[in-house]
Amino acid sequence: MEITVKALTTCEVAPDGGAISLGFEDVTGNPAAVQVSLNQVGALIMTLPGLLERALKARYGDQSLRYAYPLASWVLEQSTDTAQRIITLETEDGFKVRFSIPAAEQSLLAEALVLPVVEARGRPN
Repeated sequence: MEITVKALTTCEVAPDGGAISLGFEDVTGNPAAVQVSLNQVGALIMTLPGLLERALKARYGDQSLRYAYPLASWVLEQSTDTAQRIITLETEDGFKVRFSIPAAEQSLLAEALVLPVVEARGRPN
């Protein structure tokens, strides 16, 4: 079944935390919802940014386009694994993403942030 979404209406977490529900209105005005298990939510989240970027490039025919979120704040904290740190990046509207950074990458990232470069990379993509 294919449904064309007109508007996202609600986003909820199941009482037991085992799933999320994305409510929306379809193009004919009918309400609907998709429930995604906790096991699949991570896969969905990891997939969406790449799809968004591919859609932008296809729509505008420009392979250099990137979808960039404006950074409002960040937090760096120690992980329970002492060889890792966790960095949280957040936008003004509350969108957050967290990454664990291995010790070797921490130094590379610190250096990249202070050097005047156009592009810097840690591990190869």
